[in-house]
Amino acid sequence: MADEDRKDFNAMLHDSKDMPKFQTITDEKSIEKYGGDRMYFAPPMDYDKIMRQIPRGKVTTVGEIREYFARLSGADFTEPITAGIFVAIAAWASYQREEDETPYWRTLKAKGELNPKYPGGVLAQKERLEAEGHTVIQKGRKNIRYFVKDYENALFELRQNL
Repeated sequence: MADEDRKDFNAMLHDSKDMPKFQTITDEKSIEKYGGDRMYFAPPMDYDKIMRQIPRGKVTTVGEIREYFARLSGADFTEPITAGIFVAIAAWASYQREEDETPYWRTLKAKGELNPKYPGGVLAQKERLEAEGHTVIQKGRKNIRYFVKDYENALFELRQNL
């Protein structure tokens, strides 16, 4: 995201954008990729609610949250682009608040990768995760990326209690 210091992320977080909603997709490649044609869109605040549930020492991924929403709503899958955007909005909204923090640093990208779109980038997320006992490893020489080692062992089980 750009110009984070000039945006009101808490207003964005509370803008449901007419969600939740469903959409039927017809693109065969997408249907094959996602395992069905019923796509769910969750509002930004729902991502924040889930991210708040992740306790110290545990993590989740955007994909896990998407799968949870699909199960909960009866959809085949949750739309992936807005999911990534709304997770980042929840992170920045938390960063802009003086109180009532959302532990956004515990929500990882696919395969346990740290999210460069969070406040302070991957180094700030790395510091917070390591403070909670996680080991963060670096991969790549030119395109350096960071991952929580063995993140699967620290995944928090999302339950149906939104």
